[in-house]
Amino acid sequence: MKDILYKIEETTKFVSQNSKDVRINYNRLDEIIEVFDLSKNKHWLESNPFGILDMDVKNIINFLLIYHTIGDYCFWGEPKWTIKITEGELDGSFAMMYLVINRLKSGKNFDMSFEEFSDFLKANTEIPLLEDRYNNLVLMNKFLRKNGNDFYSLIKDIYDDKTLFEYVISNLEYFKDESEYKEEKIYFYKRAQLLVSDVLHIREKLENVKVDYSNLCGCADYKIPQVMRCFGILEFSRELSNLVDNKVELKEDSNMEVEIRANDIVVIDYIYKKLNKRLTRMDINDYIWLLGQDKSKMVKPYHRTLTNHY
Repeated sequence: MKDILYKIEETTKFVSQNSKDVRINYNRLDEIIEVFDLSKNKHWLESNPFGILDMDVKNIINFLLIYHTIGDYCFWGEPKWTIKITEGELDGSFAMMYLVINRLKSGKNFDMSFEEFSDFLKANTEIPLLEDRYNNLVLMNKFLRKNGNDFYSLIKDIYDDKTLFEYVISNLEYFKDESEYKEEKIYFYKRAQLLVSDVLHIREKLENVKVDYSNLCGCADYKIPQVMRCFGILEFSRELSNLVDNKVELKEDSNMEVEIRANDIVVIDYIYKKLNKRLTRMDINDYIWLLGQDKSKMVKPYHRTLTNHY
């Protein structure tokens, strides 16, 4: 039986080959590959400004489970969910990271009531999918209580992505991420892949252990396709361009939404093979995601879908 990581690669290719509203400009992609300075690639967590790598490995791994449980999806809105800190304002993933790290450093746990959770995430506006995030947290705490309350201890003997990925999706149902396209099931598993990648990258860097994250396919989200479109790699049909550029929400699991996500994965795989597999697909994924943090270069908006998958 084929594993899900293999199915991600195969089913996203099927979508790309049948896409109506999203096209990969391979000539432009080849040009961009020559320009990308992938030698400077670094893991995305190394770019965070909150000193996460100063924590010990156990606390970082436990942080990653919490972060990917409640924070690794859907921050957009009008206005965008934004917190105020001493240095100014933070939004999106970095704001969530800041809140989770500070709570952990203060010695507080995440076994909290909905009211406490809502207060924890209080900002200029309610964060999208607040109840969904809390439900995930409840499931996470239930899993941890059943298994010793320490995620690091549960996975410390796992060093490869296939085994860790299977462990995560088998035990935490909220990481399931599948769609349907032309009567075919399409597999993405963005958040599960990112958790696995982060855990293995951190262990490789801080524990100096040999790990394997070469089977991960990449993260189908909204920032990476935005970067690809801004660089001319992904091209949208006129209808889809009008919807995205006017910030019209795309329905989750619609053909357009699935085509954007699937072609994202196919581009990453193409770059991976074009570079003769010198970098993993997740390293390429992180490089492209970090390009998107320079908002001055993001001249086109990201697509908007209300979802707990990304």
